[in-house]
Amino acid sequence: MKNFSILFSLIALITIASLSVNAQVTANATATGTIVTPIAIANSGDMNFGNVAVSATGGTVVLAPASTRSITGGVTLPAVPGIVTAAHFAITGTANYTYAITLPSTATTVTSGTNTMSVNSFTSVPATTGTLSAAGTQTVDVGATLNVAAGQAAGTYVSGTPFDVTVNYN
Repeated sequence: MKNFSILFSLIALITIASLSVNAQVTANATATGTIVTPIAIANSGDMNFGNVAVSATGGTVVLAPASTRSITGGVTLPAVPGIVTAAHFAITGTANYTYAITLPSTATTVTSGTNTMSVNSFTSVPATTGTLSAAGTQTVDVGATLNVAAGQAAGTYVSGTPFDVTVNYN
């Protein structure tokens, strides 16, 4: 019986030892990081409201991102339109990624000598979010509103400081 007890104790000890060895298992995983192409923006065309005529009443010229114009108030559009174009920006980055577009929130001043007008209410196509193509490119077109005072002096008005358009991956 004593031998049986020793044998049983030995078997129990081996079983317990093998259970504790089997209770510990290992798995592994890899670590990955992806560096994406930095998003970039480049001016590919400046904004131009074209030729505008004004009367004794002020008004606005609204330049759409599609480079079309509409007017309010005492502003008229002459038969010779001049150069009319929205601003164009070339966006490049990682294919099919989306990005946010931030337009100016404050007015930009355009001047001709000592005379000034303001440009505000910037709009774009795409409006607030864009998606890069399979080639990693897209164009953002930007329009705005030119505020023309009553009897605004004739001249070519240009912004002394360019306006900023910012893009950032979502």
